[in-house]
Amino acid sequence: GAGRAFTAGLDLKELGAGESIGEDSNSADPARNPVLAIESCTKPVIGAINGAAVTGGFEVALACDILIASEAARFADTHARVGILPGWRLSQKLTRICGPSRAKEISLSGNFIDAHTAERWGIVNRVVPTDQLVETALQLARDIASSPAQATQDYKKLINDGFAMSYGDAIAHESKVTRPRNAAVSPADIEAARAAVIARGRAQTKN
Repeated sequence: GAGRAFTAGLDLKELGAGESIGEDSNSADPARNPVLAIESCTKPVIGAINGAAVTGGFEVALACDILIASEAARFADTHARVGILPGWRLSQKLTRICGPSRAKEISLSGNFIDAHTAERWGIVNRVVPTDQLVETALQLARDIASSPAQATQDYKKLINDGFAMSYGDAIAHESKVTRPRNAAVSPADIEAARAAVIARGRAQTKN
């Protein structure tokens, strides 16, 4: 997000002028629902949050897989304050991220929380100086992209699918998915990758 805000979400002026929000806000079509569009992306999505992410904008941010916030980032859920309810999963997603009590504080009060509070509450991965935000996000993207693309996409799907299940079902699902997939990887490929991982780890330790 560039400028003063990541995104302020839906245009309240349009809503006040009679625009309907029901159809698009609950649409199962990613072409009409930006949150589903982000969530359905098979590649990891990193959100670089600069400025305010408010209501629908907060929901868009939470659709990302990883959030890096600048020190200027702020978050607020004002659905209740304008008399509407979220349709992009905020009511369920936020409770699972920071717990129901903190989610209720955010959503029922409509108060803003700053970037460091969002980090403490587990909403964002980390907070960096504003002038380092984009480069931090890009470096993380490069780190992720340096792993085999199919393994990264498969791992993202495994995490997302399991998160929607009970813990017991998720463990069974992991076993069901990973056994045949891992069996298809040759020992020679694993050994080559292991050597590269060790070398990378040593380089990171020196840095």
